Amino acid sequence: MTERDERRIYNKLENFKILCFLRMMMMATTTTTTTTIKDRSHSPQSVTRKSTIGSKTKTLLLLPSSSSSSSLRRRRRGRNTATTKASDRTHLTNLTDSGEMKKKAQLAISSCITETKNLESLKEFTRYEGKVRDTYVFKDVLVAVTTDRQSAFDRHLANIPFKGAVLNMTSFWWFEKTKEICENAVLVSPPVHPNVSIMRKCDVFPIEFVVRGYLTGSTSTSLWTHYKTGGRNYCGNFLEDDMVKNQKLTKNIVTPTTKEKEHDRPISIADIVSENWMNEEDLNYCVEKTLEIFEFSQKIASERNLILVDTKYEFGKCPKTGKIYLIDEINTPDSSRYWIQNSYEERFAKNEEPDMIDKEFLRLWFASRCDPYNTSEKLPEAPTELKIELSAKYALLYEMITGETFEIPLLQSNKDANKIVDEKIKQALIDLKIDYK
Repeated sequence: MTERDERRIYNKLENFKILCFLRMMMMATTTTTTTTIKDRSHSPQSVTRKSTIGSKTKTLLLLPSSSSSSSLRRRRRGRNTATTKASDRTHLTNLTDSGEMKKKAQLAISSCITETKNLESLKEFTRYEGKVRDTYVFKDVLVAVTTDRQSAFDRHLANIPFKGAVLNMTSFWWFEKTKEICENAVLVSPPVHPNVSIMRKCDVFPIEFVVRGYLTGSTSTSLWTHYKTGGRNYCGNFLEDDMVKNQKLTKNIVTPTTKEKEHDRPISIADIVSENWMNEEDLNYCVEKTLEIFEFSQKIASERNLILVDTKYEFGKCPKTGKIYLIDEINTPDSSRYWIQNSYEERFAKNEEPDMIDKEFLRLWFASRCDPYNTSEKLPEAPTELKIELSAKYALLYEMITGETFEIPLLQSNKDANKIVDEKIKQALIDLKIDYK
């Protein structure tokens, strides 16, 4: 069976489950939310909160803080099912009402930043176009514009309002939080525009430092697929027997992948050195910082009722100073897997998939209507309703991850939106005193 066949089968199996989950999430994000909590001196009770601030209505969700429970008890064949007690403590989190966000997304459909090649401010820069991020390089400066393009199946699917801003602003939030652990390549902070990053140009290491805290995944190259078929050594990390899907690993592990033209491949730390991808000193530094950043980020996520399950980091070296910086993006909804914390243990004990804020429904919509891998066929146009739903999900993820209100970018036409980006970049480059000679 080919990998494409595996994906098709997986899509069909997951479709019903994800649709059910989406309905649940839509109900959960209505203006009035009812949440069951546990108090140290009281029995479980239903608490409803509704807050009106000015003319905007917001939903107040009661979320548990980081869990103080003991080690996770697992269901195994022939054993009793048990779950650890959730934390008693709660804190109040303010999330923008989904209805308000969808209205903004509806207005912003024509404001998406999708094409950057005509930016006058970057005409002297060398342009590299990615699936989502367009990168411009001139001498020691790199300018990245994170667009609103949504890709899957190695194809462009749709343009999603606010997506680029969410990814870029999430990265900036994490860059600020982690800068004491590892310096990053950011030159201009806060960003001159929600979709724009201005950074040092670094020589990028040809390795992605994937880091994992849980035994999960569904693709042919995932950690769980490797494990359930008998694999106990993954990228040089030894895995114990009798583990089950979605179980927390005994410790976080780094499972690097190479960056290659044809396809990336998992590789061990030892092979990275023996195959001359990196020298040992630089590699050890990047692995150390990967684990430090990930562990710190997991603690922050836990305070937000989230589990940071896995993610990937990239590093580069400044050619002038030889210093290594964290680059690209960090802990974004696209580069990372997040689960909802307060339901994890109960669902794990029942052999149920963890709750998450799902972004896969757009991909599944295409997969159910055509063969998206067949590049000879034109893809159907995604419904506006799905684009709006996905836009609201991205904004919700930003607020859940950062605890901050997502600021809606100026709603302009696509042409005017690009003009604003151009003007902001131009002024920033003037301030940096870029010498174009």
